[in-house]
Amino acid sequence: MRAPIYILLFFTLGLLLSWQGLLPGHLLKNDYSVYALYLLMFLVGISIGADSSAFKVIKQVKLKILLVPLATIAGTFLGMILIMPFLAKISFTDLQAIGAGYGYYSLSSIIIAEMRTETLAVIALIANVIREIITLILTPILAKKAGKLAPVNSAGATSMDTTLPVITRYVGKEYAIISVFHGTVLTILVPVIVSLFLEMA
Repeated sequence: MRAPIYILLFFTLGLLLSWQGLLPGHLLKNDYSVYALYLLMFLVGISIGADSSAFKVIKQVKLKILLVPLATIAGTFLGMILIMPFLAKISFTDLQAIGAGYGYYSLSSIIIAEMRTETLAVIALIANVIREIITLILTPILAKKAGKLAPVNSAGATSMDTTLPVITRYVGKEYAIISVFHGTVLTILVPVIVSLFLEMA
């Protein structure tokens, strides 16, 4: 649970330093977030490429395992439609882009900041951090009340890393392969789907 807290702390620190004018002028005048995005994508590629187990999972599991990430994508899409009446000021495509972060708050927020506004990026950051925190806290209840795959779907892209320990603890080690596969697929799809929704506007 430390990762989302650190993300929020660094974000708040940057916000306060910028607001108080305590940062060097070149940081305020130039937009370095696009370079951060390139670096982040490079590091994501390294992490996935170096994890041989991620590719072994794809080879070992049956085709029906693809239904797990597809269910997360479909469920998130429908969930964002349900909350649209409460967020009338945000367009349908922007709202879907926020949801399409699937818990991958750092990457999705950078993409949204580049293609839309910093305000929308902040909303995406908070929404995706909350998704991860909810999974970390409510996994035992989700597994008991909604089925063993519910925490995996709730975790989104984080099911391959930060939420994996709590999922395997309360759902079972036999679901670790499904969880890693699910998170890997969504991690790869996040930049594609988020960008697609933003370009549709």
